[in-house]
Amino acid sequence: MQDEHILLVDDEKGILTMLELLLHKEGFRHISTAASGQEAMALVEGASFDLIVLDVMLPDTDGFGLCQQIRRYTTVPVLFLTARSGDYDKLMGLGIGGDDYITKPFNPMEVVARIRAQLRRKNQYGAPAAPAAQVMDFGVFAVDKSAAVLTVHGVDTPCPAKEYELLVFLCEHPNQVFTALQLYEQVWGRALTGDEKTVVIHISRLRKRLGEDPADPKYIVNLRGIGYKFVPARKAAIHED
Repeated sequence: MQDEHILLVDDEKGILTMLELLLHKEGFRHISTAASGQEAMALVEGASFDLIVLDVMLPDTDGFGLCQQIRRYTTVPVLFLTARSGDYDKLMGLGIGGDDYITKPFNPMEVVARIRAQLRRKNQYGAPAAPAAQVMDFGVFAVDKSAAVLTVHGVDTPCPAKEYELLVFLCEHPNQVFTALQLYEQVWGRALTGDEKTVVIHISRLRKRLGEDPADPKYIVNLRGIGYKFVPARKAAIHED
């Protein structure tokens, strides 16, 4: 049985019931549901969740705006599940803090598979790989892998799961060039046509989080027509306590 607590937010009762029954069948015991943005925020403010499945078109609010409110309380993975299938909507969802985007109609087992993948990565980065602390220090920012914490200018900086995983991967492979699809495959675990846009959005968000000038980034550099590479401002200092 799975101990993770999942929140399902959708105004279609049939979808909520179907997903709840399917997740119970797949071993998830702790599932909460909400049919509106107001209900969802009341639950988020009062409980701790490990993953949120969020519809975009809700009766009382827009799911994109709701995601931004949720991000004030938690950085857990948010998986959009919506009938809005345009590229602009997908980019919007990923740009404002979503970690994945599935369009309706959908394969229920694919939703379960993506939920498991998000939780697996969240748990992987949420637990220390070893008792000793390990910090990659690049001067302006540092990544503590054992605590899954990003600090910028010495201040703890909230970082959603996928952004954090992408940053860790880049930091662990300095000065190596990766295409957007290679980064997607390494961090999201699969590579499909069009997923370059997801990487572009997450890199843009990371640059802002690190305080980089988007017109002249120093750390995450774009090699036009080739890909991206992480360039340390100075040799990383690895601390093991």
